[in-house]
Amino acid sequence: MELKNTVAVVTGANRGLGRHLAAQLVERGAKVYAAARRPETVDVPGVVPLRLDITDEASIRKAARVASDATLLINNAGISTGATLVGGGLDEIRHEMETNFYGPLVATRAFAPVIEGNGGGAVLNVLSALSWFHPAGLGSYAASKAAAWALSDATREELAPRGISVSALHVGYMDTDMAAAVPADQKVAAADVAAQALDGIETGLPEILADETSRYVKQSLSAAPQPTAG
Repeated sequence: MELKNTVAVVTGANRGLGRHLAAQLVERGAKVYAAARRPETVDVPGVVPLRLDITDEASIRKAARVASDATLLINNAGISTGATLVGGGLDEIRHEMETNFYGPLVATRAFAPVIEGNGGGAVLNVLSALSWFHPAGLGSYAASKAAAWALSDATREELAPRGISVSALHVGYMDTDMAAAVPADQKVAAADVAAQALDGIETGLPEILADETSRYVKQSLSAAPQPTAG
């Protein structure tokens, strides 16, 4: 998919990876709707701010009506609460699933007919190496990203006949607010991840592995499970 003259909707575009994605899409010649709950916080030159709350279905449907010329949807908005699955608060776990799984699902359902009506295009879901690796301390986040990986695979098959490709971006720690507590030498630059993601969309990659962590974890899926100490 050539990004020049593409019309992209980027959720969570007011900061972090989403901001880099929006800025780099503009540089590549795309029209960009930079979506955020508070569009007044979007400060990327050349974009069209768009009000969209990924946890509000009505907000998503309204955004799809406004961005009626869209050919690319990037489901980037997400949260990490740090909740564990057994000891964590159910409200936090539900909120994480609403944001990281149901949000992209509802956005995909809302924008698929728009993209199809404009001749086809693509969806990119921003996931994580924790789609495949599920540490107890980040159980809620990992579960939501594992569900979003399944969402990516299933909708890829479902939307292909409608001329819409679906890609999934996997990455470990990035230099964003979500990973603020992680040492700098363990993080990759969000701008580099954005560039790899956009290159992957252009070449039609179904999965984009943006760093060594995601490549290692994906490769490790074929290894035999180790017994749990107890």
